[in-house]
Amino acid sequence: MNIWIAALIVFLFNLPFGYWRGNVRKFSLQWALAIHIPVPFVIVLRILGHLGFKFITYPILVGAFFGGQFVGKLIYNKLKGNYKNISSCLFVDLYRLSKGEAEG
Repeated sequence: MNIWIAALIVFLFNLPFGYWRGNVRKFSLQWALAIHIPVPFVIVLRILGHLGFKFITYPILVGAFFGGQFVGKLIYNKLKGNYKNISSCLFVDLYRLSKGEAEG
């Protein structure tokens, strides 16, 4: 697997976790879980994608990991500023927004 495709997958996988992290208290259990739950996924992706654990893969995948977390939190903050009934689940909120159920 190409390292850039893996980085894109890691980035997209971390968006909902960053969104969740944006809604919880910093350094709480949920905050720690939002950061650490995706880690086994990245390890499995490295193994199944035959990327190995070469040093050059670390900056790319760690950057994609925290980039996804950061953008997920930005999405949460943007929606929170525009809508009242925002939950901590990206998929639920996107569904509600697509149906017009969220209040502005």
